[in-house]
Amino acid sequence: MDVMPLPYFEVDVPIRNTDQPGLHGVHVFTGQADSRSAAVRIAHEVYDAARAARQAGLEIPHGRPDGWGACGYRPGWELDWPAATAGRSKSPYSWTNSSDFEL
Repeated sequence: MDVMPLPYFEVDVPIRNTDQPGLHGVHVFTGQADSRSAAVRIAHEVYDAARAARQAGLEIPHGRPDGWGACGYRPGWELDWPAATAGRSKSPYSWTNSSDFEL
């Protein structure tokens, strides 16, 4: 029986700087999940693990088997998890994104 790999999702979470309220942006997480809600849940777990590790003075955990991970943690930035959005990840380098170009 062939097992289909889970699709990759991108979770975009609005962020704002708590020290300088005018600074804001989006933090992006990617990895495999079976649904949008699972993707947001896993992204939140990864973020919480990164924050806990950093606050304990430990190295941030990287590279979970499902592709999720955090490369860093920036104190002073607040993530707005209720406003997070998730969708299938689309690589800008994929041949499936190609379109017809007139030469």
